[in-house]
Amino acid sequence: MHAISLNRRHFLLGAAAGMSALAMRPGLSYAVEGDTLVVRGASDIEVLDPAFQNGLLEEEIGRCLFVSLNRLDDVRSGAANWTLYGASELNQKSPTEIEFKLNDWLEWTGDFGPVTAEDVKFSFERVANPENKSAWAYAFDALDKVEVTGERSGIIHLKAPSAPFFVTTLPYYMGHIVCKKAVEAAGGKFTTEAPATAGPYIIEKWVPKQNITLAPNPKWKGPAPTFPKVRFEIVTDDDSAALAYESKSLQYTKISLNTLANYREKLPADTELIEMNGNRFVWLAINLGNPKFADEKVRRALQYALDVNQIMDGSYSGLAAPATGVVPPSMIGHREAILFPADAAKAQALLEEAGVSDLKIELAAQNDKTSQLTCQIIQAVFGAVGVTVDIKTYDDGVYWTLGDKSSGDTYKTLEMVLMSFAGGVDPSENLTWFRPSQIGVYNWSQFDSPEFEQLYLDGMKETDKDKRSVIYKKMQAIMEQSGGFIFLTHETFAAVVRKGLKPCIMADGYLDVTRFGKS
Repeated sequence: MHAISLNRRHFLLGAAAGMSALAMRPGLSYAVEGDTLVVRGASDIEVLDPAFQNGLLEEEIGRCLFVSLNRLDDVRSGAANWTLYGASELNQKSPTEIEFKLNDWLEWTGDFGPVTAEDVKFSFERVANPENKSAWAYAFDALDKVEVTGERSGIIHLKAPSAPFFVTTLPYYMGHIVCKKAVEAAGGKFTTEAPATAGPYIIEKWVPKQNITLAPNPKWKGPAPTFPKVRFEIVTDDDSAALAYESKSLQYTKISLNTLANYREKLPADTELIEMNGNRFVWLAINLGNPKFADEKVRRALQYALDVNQIMDGSYSGLAAPATGVVPPSMIGHREAILFPADAAKAQALLEEAGVSDLKIELAAQNDKTSQLTCQIIQAVFGAVGVTVDIKTYDDGVYWTLGDKSSGDTYKTLEMVLMSFAGGVDPSENLTWFRPSQIGVYNWSQFDSPEFEQLYLDGMKETDKDKRSVIYKKMQAIMEQSGGFIFLTHETFAAVVRKGLKPCIMADGYLDVTRFGKS
């Protein structure tokens, strides 16, 4: 099967062309040495509002503009450690009560005064409120209310104990504090212009689809970041980003595994290579609500048909391992093996039993190079068992509307989608997207399991690690047995950084540039 032997080489001309366009941008030259940190942004911004942001660069910018009560340490510390940030005190008073006290120097831009406990209450309850339809409301499932006990103090009341609340809710974007007065004055939400911020940086300049420059917030009285200015150069393609780094247009960037393979042999000058197990999960979502997949035999045949090792070799240069579920090897709940390993003969037999001989599937995917190559390998492997795959690629803006019920009824007719999500530091963060409430949001398989939902709730309350592990393994088995998922990989994370620069990397691979330093 010639198509299966595809490699990444034929994509490099496209990457070079992208880099040529990047180099011709007005104002883009060598990375600035000294007071300006220049890093890659993998996307442009659309919504900076923490309750409605989409992720990627918006998350990284959000860490600069807003504060949370606490924040996570660099993932390379080896544990989900957190430290105080917006709060000067943060204590578990009881299993369902968390006391906090804000730093007395926190102040909003735009003359909105001090950051208050009322702002914390507004921020959290706004995300949690079902009427606001925030995609991040799941993180506050355990929240009952926030009680204000003083101008800068309060108590977070939970409906039930939440084992991961301190590491999956408080330090992430949904836990960012916004100004109640400013947001209400802006109409209740905002997009790319925040009405008030309290973090160490403000946006100085934004050139859409090109770059964003951050400058010091004059109202910030906390520890000063190492770099007074930060510029994010927007480069959406990993291979183009590597070329930009080589031309010294960037001081830090995530790279593709194809580039990693090359850099293992020869690094660019004055460069350090960062390589670690990642938790960005990649999988094939099969729409259980589509009539094409109503027969379990058809779904099972697709699971048996795909040899994931072909994708590991072709799309990831042999530098990533097949996934056994949603939870990566570094976390509790990781499974050792899948239930339905590759078996082409069994796949063909199941299709024959189902009376299916001319199955045609539309496969939706993003238009990045790794996704394109993965789709071509899937197309070839499925073709070997008589299944025709029609690949449809989309840019980010369109792709993320496909399974979104607020954008129309396309989510009902989807067939198969190549998907990837950034994971967190706790299994609950990786599994929450497949709950029934996420159908038409991010659960594009329309996987609807009451047992899965109950196990999720049980896992959130359970504090014993061994018991939680059993729960999460069972949840992944239920997902696989449904036939709505083919697990592919947890992408190996790789990046390059200039010598003398100390990056701060979160568990999802995103950056906290407020804590970049010099060595």
